[in-house]
Order: sequence, then C-alpha cells, then structure tokens
Amino acid sequence: MGLGPDLNETLARARADLRMGVPVGLRADGAHVLVAAAETLSEARLCAMRALGPLDLALTDRRAATLKARAYDGDVARVIVPGDARLSWVQDLADPADDLANPMKGPLQTRRDGSVMLHRLGLQLCKGARLLPAALVVPVAPGTAAAQGLLEIDGMEAAPLLEALPELEHVVSARVPLRAAENARLHIYRPADGSEEHYAIEIGRPDRARPVLARLHSACFTGDLLGSLKCDCGPQLNAALMQMGQEGAGVLLYLQQEGRGIGLANKMRAYALQDQGFDTVEANHRLGFEDDERDFRLGAQILDKMGFSAVRLMTNNPAKMRMMESCGIGVAERVPLKVGETVHNTHYLAVKAAKSGHLL
Repeated sequence: MGLGPDLNETLARARADLRMGVPVGLRADGAHVLVAAAETLSEARLCAMRALGPLDLALTDRRAATLKARAYDGDVARVIVPGDARLSWVQDLADPADDLANPMKGPLQTRRDGSVMLHRLGLQLCKGARLLPAALVVPVAPGTAAAQGLLEIDGMEAAPLLEALPELEHVVSARVPLRAAENARLHIYRPADGSEEHYAIEIGRPDRARPVLARLHSACFTGDLLGSLKCDCGPQLNAALMQMGQEGAGVLLYLQQEGRGIGLANKMRAYALQDQGFDTVEANHRLGFEDDERDFRLGAQILDKMGFSAVRLMTNNPAKMRMMESCGIGVAERVPLKVGETVHNTHYLAVKAAKSGHLL
C-alpha cells in the first residue's frame, strides 16, 4: 500500500467535505454525479452545480411523506429542483423548522426514471456526516470531479462499506477512579471509518466466564452533562454506574450515538419540533430520519473484544437485547433501569413505550 488514502479514509474525507459545504463525486455503472449536502451548500456553489445539469434534491421517504412528495424509489424521493430555485427553497425542503409557518412548498415534482443508487449513497453520506438527510445531486461528464479538484468515489465499492460495521481498534486503557466506583478503568475504541471514538467503562475485574452486568448507553450531551430534564439519560447513566459499583463489577459502553444516532444538532432540531407539538418519533420523521438510527452492533463488538460472551443487560429497550443476541452476545437477564422521570419528560417516556416498545 502506498501513502494515498484507502476507501474508508476517502469516505471519511467525503463526510468532512460535505460538512464544509464542498461537493463530492460519485460514480457507478457509467454514471457520474456530484453530490452536495443541502444544509451546508452555499448559494454560489448551488449556481455552479445548476450550470452543470438538471438538479435533484434527494430526500428520504420520511421527509418526502411530510412534504407530500412521491418517493417512487421506496426509501428515496428525487425532487426535481426548478431552474430558478434559490438556496432558501432547497433548504426549506431539507429543514422542517418552518413547515408549520410555511406549509405550502409544492406541488413538488419527483423523478421516477433511472437509477437511484447514487442518490441513496449521497443521503447515507449526509447522515454519516450528522447533517440533515438531504442531498443535491447533478449528473456530470466523466472527469468533472477531478477537474474541479473534488473527491470522487466508486459507488459500487462504497455501498457495502457504508452498510458494514466499522472495525473498532482498542487504543488505550487507564484507571479512572469514579464516585460510583473507585476501581474503574476507561477503555477507548477507535472506529476504522474515522467516526467518533466509543468508550467502555469497566468496573472491577468482571469474570469473563459469567454474564456481566452491562449497559449500552448512547451519549447524551444534554442529559449526561447538562442535567436536562427532557430525557432520562443522565439518571440512567448514574444509576447504572452506581449499581455496578455496588455489585463490584460491570461494563458500561458509552457509544457516541447522540440523539438516537442523528447527532446533537439534529437532536436540537427535533427538540424544536417537539416545542411545536410533535412527539419525538414524529420529529425524527419530519427531519427525514427513522425512529432510531443507532447501531447497537458497536456495543456487541466492544463486548466481544473485551472477552465477554453474555450479559445481564441494564435496559428498558428490547431492541438492544435482540441486537446483542443476533451478534452472538447472550442476554442472560434484562435488568430494568427505570429512573429519571420528571414532569418535563413524562410524555417523552410514554412515546418511547408506545411507539418504540420500551418496557416502562
């Protein structure tokens, strides 16, 4: 191997470019397109892309349903961007913040012919960059991306890699005495796809031959650090560590999957929609996301790397149990974790029970 980036590293660069508002090139089966994130694109770059050919705005079927746009391709809608559309028009379709104040955004025409593969990959890259899932796509001649100094990625090679679980590398471990347990160690795991690192907090020296008391905890800046009353995350984190400390052993996996995997900025967008009267699931859908975008396979991989094959899982979420079992981690027991209900999150918890199946 030379010094140049491999495909994983190139995809990480592509996500960074999209976050900066820089388009990237995708190609497959003789087709070449440029893709840009609607959220970060500038007016000048929109004009430059329009000069290259007919523009589509790729949206998920969730966002398309809100806009009453037809998603002929199942999970993706290809909205045809009018020739005189400004960036504000594009971003109003991408971001639901003003949907109620400005509900008339159509009629929207959507494309139904041709392949949608590269549109779908563009949306996946936007999601991976923790941006709104809305991608501008324009077909171009071969060599256009290189001529503009842009990255170009082979979509056929990238598609399976974007679906695959990234390999996690153990970076370092060190003793970190905690209030809940002075005999704690922090392990750092780094994904091969360049995304954020994940952590494992090991309490004591758990017996690898027995099911370990474990929790998969998704990072929550507002709840874990700020003490937000809108969720139960902070109390769950503290209660899990406290119980592990009392029992003398346990593993808490702290996974960087903020806001059910949509990132902090999009979580705040969801909060703003909740202030408009939508529940947490409805807010995610209006943004273009699924109910839950997290990948709990990461937790199973860390447990396996640490030598654990079975857990007593501290959770109210049956999906976590099913994912552990499907990844070869046995769930010997579900340990309920019902803490942190407040007047501010009662409705949120009720929605998690009714729509997401949480056992509350």
